[in-house]
Parts: sequence; structure tokens; C-alpha cells
Amino acid sequence: MLEQLRNGLSRLPRRWKSLVLVVFDAIALIAVQFLSFQLRLGGTFSPTSAQWTLMLLAPVVALPVFLRFGLYRAVIRYLPERAIWTILQAMVLATLTWLALIFLAEISRVAVLPRTVPVFYFLLGTVVVAGSRFAAKYILYSRANRSMGSGAGVLIYGAGESGRQLAAALAGQGRGFVAGFLDDDRNLQGRDVLGVPVYAPSSLPTLIEELGIKEVILSISSLESDRRQAIYTEVSRHPVKVRTLPSLREIASGKYQVNQLREIDIDDLLGRSSVPADPDLLQRMIAGKVILVSGGGGSIGSELCRIVARLSPKALIVLEANEFALYQIERALAKDAAFPVIPVLGSVTDDVLVRRTLQQHQVQAVFHAAAHKHVPLVELNALEGVRNNVFGTLTLAQAAFDHGVPDFVLISTDKAVRPTNVMGATKRWAELIVRHFGALASDRNTGQRFSAVRFGNVLGSNGSVVPLFREQIAAGGPVTLTDERMTRYFMSIHEAAELIVQAGALSEGGDIFLLEMGEPVRIRDLAENMIRLGGLSVRSPDNPQGDIEIQVTGIRPAEKLFEELFYDEKQAARTAHPKILRAKMTERTGADVETALAQLRSTLERQDEAAMRDLLFAFISA
Repeated sequence: MLEQLRNGLSRLPRRWKSLVLVVFDAIALIAVQFLSFQLRLGGTFSPTSAQWTLMLLAPVVALPVFLRFGLYRAVIRYLPERAIWTILQAMVLATLTWLALIFLAEISRVAVLPRTVPVFYFLLGTVVVAGSRFAAKYILYSRANRSMGSGAGVLIYGAGESGRQLAAALAGQGRGFVAGFLDDDRNLQGRDVLGVPVYAPSSLPTLIEELGIKEVILSISSLESDRRQAIYTEVSRHPVKVRTLPSLREIASGKYQVNQLREIDIDDLLGRSSVPADPDLLQRMIAGKVILVSGGGGSIGSELCRIVARLSPKALIVLEANEFALYQIERALAKDAAFPVIPVLGSVTDDVLVRRTLQQHQVQAVFHAAAHKHVPLVELNALEGVRNNVFGTLTLAQAAFDHGVPDFVLISTDKAVRPTNVMGATKRWAELIVRHFGALASDRNTGQRFSAVRFGNVLGSNGSVVPLFREQIAAGGPVTLTDERMTRYFMSIHEAAELIVQAGALSEGGDIFLLEMGEPVRIRDLAENMIRLGGLSVRSPDNPQGDIEIQVTGIRPAEKLFEELFYDEKQAARTAHPKILRAKMTERTGADVETALAQLRSTLERQDEAAMRDLLFAFISA
């Protein structure tokens, strides 16, 4: 019987539920008035017509007051204990207003009221109004609340069409209770949509506290990027889980279904407005060609392989020194590939292996992603950093030039601009090597195009700060920063890989392309956002009870507080793609580069790290 009553009430529209409460309160207050007179007068109480008038006047006065205090908009299922104070205030005002009318009636000698009746009315009315609601919460919803868990109450940000469809879907599937909508539209605020109240976004902290909200679902994919990013940032500041409806682009790509929710990721918080890839540039670079990706098991390399695989190459060769990484990417690609996926285990420094691979498979385009990229590790292992990053690039580029490979694209880094560490310096040397062969191809009219693509950090790449923060947060903290002031450029791995391929198609030979990275991100903000994305709070002097502490460990040797993408921003020219810029050619001659490489090789062969470091930085700063 109770289960049937619970199910019946749950299916009622919210308007009808409110009407049930109004009718109950009206009857209950009349009954409370009758009992108040009975307690005061005693015996067998038989109301006069004047007393009936006074009793009927009580709900007429009280119901508008209750409505004003929001007693008919509160969700019984999530009624907090502090709601009793709201009910108490409403009963005080209702009783005083009723007394004011009684005072006028006594002056006009219409009726006389015993002085203790209002006291009984206030006390009994408070008990009945409050008690009825908490009793209903306990009897009708306590089992449902336990079965759905503490996170069942959700808010939907956006009361538009997609938000309404989401609310209907959640209700139909029994996957959670929608406690309300949040919406910026003032015309909707204070109204009900599908029987669910619409609140202003500024009400979120109060709703979290009063309704026990644990999750906010964002239905805002149609908003402009700047506004959407501001909402992501604001909502993530609160201790709630945040999910979102997939965007139309994600649905079209097949990544998500229209009815699937996804977690907010850190890329959403960065607010980058990505530009759809130009299919003509992608196809021109890949379709029908034999492609080689060096470092194909790494973060950027593996994403390049996935993009290449979707563009119908003739064959894909994955060159990787890490056996397990090579196994993983080959296994992921081969199961759906309609073309040969050829794994090659080895290093780009192996000249015999590299030349054999290029010649045997008649490679037509090389994406060179293989490099040691971890700044502190390369700083501690400078000889290996130079051997792999500088002479590995030289080996691969020389072999590609000698075998007539039409396209060669180096994946570089913003750390190559005015470098202060060995890793950045080696990548700058790699850029100069690629430019040298680009100029050589132009002088000899071979038709080959050598280019480099320079960009900042990619989210989630191996050894980057994002996976480190995730690991630290999962372990309960602390999250470590080297300096509060540190900033970095970020973009998603997928966006970076797509832009790399398109930049290769735009190459004229000897180019260094710069990917437009947007605004730099303060690493402290990134850490705080990642903590909040997990539904946790930052522990600080202002919030000593927070979940995760952020510790500053001090800047590491050769680490920069900020990175640059340009040597001279004014010299960067626009290309046909709005996210890709072309840097001006340097004045260095091929003889300069060849001489410097011979000297650097000599220091490496002698294992003279001090001399090697001096030459490494001196040549690129001259």
C-alpha cells in the first residue's frame, strides 16, 4: 500500500504535488484552530459562527505567507533540517497577520478571541506544518533515497530544449532526481519547467547546502565558447560532480551517443575554441601515401598514428624504441586497419635501420615525433638528450633527404624558443637541422618539403603535469607546484596532432610552423580546477578542512616560469589555417649548421659534457 502511494505521488506533476500540500495545510490549520479553542475553552466545544470565521480566516492568511516563503516549492524528498527555521518564520508571520485581523475584528466587536488561542495556534501549527513535511520525507522517500544514493539529486544547468529532454530522460530511466534547473534567463527564473523549479546560477551554493546536491549536469553545448568556459570554471569551484551533454561535434564523430553524459575534462576548463580540421589539407598530406611516424608509441606519436589511420594511407610504419609502447599502438591500429600497419622496433639514431626502412617501404611522408622530452631528466642526462634529439633528428632527416622522401615534419616545442634547458636547446638544434635540409632541397630543386611544427604542452601527454596532478589527487594529495607564478600553454593531444598534419600540407620547404595556443594557463589554476573537477576542495588557510593541499616545492634547475612560442611575434605570418602561423626564416647558412654539428658530435664522442653544453647553447644564441 505504502509503495503504491509512493509511486503514485512520484508520478504526479509537481503542480499537483504543490496543490496537495496547499489543501493539506488549509485543512490542518483549521483543525489546529479548532484544537486551540478546545484546549483553551475545554469541555464540549461548539464553535459559534464568529469563531468559525476566525478559524477559516487562519488558512486564508497563512497560505499566501507560506507561498511567499517558498514552502510549496521545496522538494520534500531533499528537505533539509534547516527548513524548520523557514517554517518557523512563516508561522510567526502568519500568526501575527492573523492576530492583526482579529484585533480589527475585536475593535469592531465582530468577535472576541481568548488570548491563549494564538499561542496554541502558533505552537501546534508549527508542529503540524513542519512535522507533516518531515514525516512525508521519511515515510514516502527514505527508502527511495537510500536506493538511489546520496548523489541522486542533480541540477541541470540550462533549461532549454536539450535540458528539458535530459530531465525527461533521467526521470523516465530512474537514474536520478532532478531537483531543479539553473539558467541565466531571468524570464525563466522562479518558474517551473516540466514541474521542476528554475533557479538563478547564483543560487548554486545555497542549493548544494539546502538540497544536498552532489551533481550538476551541464546542458550548454550551444553557447559561445567563452561563455561556456566561464560556466565550466564557475561550477567546478563548488564541491559537486560535474558532467555535461556531449557537443554536436562529439556526437558526429561517434565518440558519444546523444543520450550519453560525459565527465568534464580539463580541456573544457581551458576554454580553447578549436577550429574544425580542413579535410582537404588532411587528405592531401596522408591519403594513398606510405607514412612513417617516429616515436609512434608516445603521446603525440600515437595520436598522429590514429589520425593517419583514419585518412586511408597506403601503409603506416610505426618506428618506436619502446617495445611495449610499439606493441600497444600496433595492436590498437591493426584490428580495424584496411592497410598494412608495420611496426619497426628501433631508434632514430640507428642510421642503418632508418635507411633500410625508408628504402624498403618507399616512405612518402615522415612525422618525426621521437624525442626525449622530460625537462629535468634530459637536464640530468644531457649527453643522451643530445644524442637522441639532435643526432637522431639529423640521422632521420639526412636519410629522408637522401632517399627522396617528399615530406618531412618535425614535432618541436615552445621550449625551443630562447631555451634555458638542454631539452629546449636540443629541439632548437633539431629545428635548425630541418631548416637546413629544407634549404638544401630548395637549392637542388628536389621538390622535397622539410618543416617543423612548434607548440606548447599537450594535455595528458606522458610525463606532463596533468597526469602527475591526477595521480597526486587520486592519492589524496598533496598536489605539488614548483612555483605559484608558473604559466604554460596547453592544447589537447588530438587538436595538436590534427594541426601538425595540416601544417605539413601547408609547407613550402624549410618552414617552422607555430600553432596558435591561446592564452597561457597559470599552473596553480590548473591544479585547483583539477581538484574541483574531482568533486573535492582545495585545502588552504581560508579552508583548513579542504580535501587536497597544494604545496610549492621550488623551481627546478633550468626551468622557466613561462614559455614562448615566438622569437619575434611580429615576424610570424598567417597561413591559410587560422590556427597555424609561419615563422620567418633565419639567416644561418648550411655551412654554419654543418660545422656546428661536427663540433657537437666531437664533444659527444669525447663524452665532454661541459664542452657540449657550452656549444649547445652558444650556437643557438649567436
